Amino acid sequence: MEDKKFIRPCTFIYALLLGFTFITWFIGTRGLSGLQISLMVLGFALIKGQLIGDYFMGLKQVSGFWRWAVTLWLVLVGSLITYAFNITA
Repeated sequence: MEDKKFIRPCTFIYALLLGFTFITWFIGTRGLSGLQISLMVLGFALIKGQLIGDYFMGLKQVSGFWRWAVTLWLVLVGSLITYAFNITA
């Protein structure tokens, strides 16, 4: 007998992406600012990028360089942006 799940993983990830997007929209419309808020929004963007790479680009099942290419890119860019925020604060 087939195990039926209530919600498919890709649907759950899509809902999670919508949730992160709603949170960042809410922060923007409320005019919240500060280093911690900026880094939190950046963290959401990095998590969203990783989820898109894993689930919608199909990199979760891939091994080797391509599995880590998106992760390394996100870490590099995220680190540089975090560094830029920290030197200006």
